[in-house]
Amino acid sequence: MKKSAMKTAKKQPAKSAARSMPKTAAPKNVEEYRGHIPGSGRQQFDKLYAAIRSVMPPDAVEVISYTIPAFKRKRVLVWFAAFSNHCSLFPTARIIEDFKDELAGYSISKGTIQFPLDKPLLKMLVKARIAQDEARRPA
Repeated sequence: MKKSAMKTAKKQPAKSAARSMPKTAAPKNVEEYRGHIPGSGRQQFDKLYAAIRSVMPPDAVEVISYTIPAFKRKRVLVWFAAFSNHCSLFPTARIIEDFKDELAGYSISKGTIQFPLDKPLLKMLVKARIAQDEARRPA
C-alpha cells in the first residue's frame, strides 16, 4: 500500500476527571475531584493519593491547582491526576531530570510522569520533591 493511501488512526487523548466535569464546576477539593473519576480509575486514584499522602510532611495541605489535586506548603510540592488509562504525577521538571535513569521505560514529558501504581518509584519521587522544597526553605 502506498504511503499516501495509508490512514493512521488518531490517538484519542486520555480523559482526566477534571475534563469530565462541567466547565463551571471545577472541583473545590480532592474529594470532589475524586467523585468525577469514572469506574476503576477511582481505585487507582485512591492508591495514588494514599501513597503520596503517606510521605507528605504533616504541614502539607491538599489543594486544587490547575483543576487537579496537589499538596502544598508555601508552594505546590506535587500535583497528581487520574486519567482514563493511567495516573500521572507532576513533581516538577527538575525531579524528572534528576531521576531520568530510574524513569527509563515510563511515559514522561518535561513535567509529567505516567505510571502504574505498583512501583515504589512514586514515593521516592515525592520524597525527593519534598527534600528539594525543604532545601529552598529559609531556616
